[in-house]
Amino acid sequence: MRSAFGMALAIFVAAWCGAAQAQSARGSAADAKQQVSQMLRDWVTAENEHDAAALDRILDDQFISTYGAGKPTRKVAFIASLTKGKADPAQSQSLTDETIVVDGDTAILVGTDTFHRTDHAEPDGLALRYTITCVRKNGRWVALAEHIVKLP
Repeated sequence: MRSAFGMALAIFVAAWCGAAQAQSARGSAADAKQQVSQMLRDWVTAENEHDAAALDRILDDQFISTYGAGKPTRKVAFIASLTKGKADPAQSQSLTDETIVVDGDTAILVGTDTFHRTDHAEPDGLALRYTITCVRKNGRWVALAEHIVKLP
């Protein structure tokens, strides 16, 4: 009887520990998704404010971007193209249709980035579909690559 009780107790403890680990993993994935989503919003803010230092922190040193069928752009050139000139307070961006998949220290984001202008000048209404690959390095998420295409 004692042996059966010991076996039942061991099974219960093992099952409880497994359930606790599964709950912790789900929490970690949800936390990672929230962190990646926040990183993307910080990225959009940095673009709109022409904040090169913030973009430098958000983008991995190996970052690469492609637009449609165009040539790839590396981090330094990408940041330079986004931050030249003064920030335009008439322009903003909104992110929609966002899907985030996290697997360990890698995250994939897919969504739509729409540009808005209070004066309705170009690029008001421009909608881009993005796919972004992020990696967790030294405890924080950074963007490794993005591909964007113009939506019809």
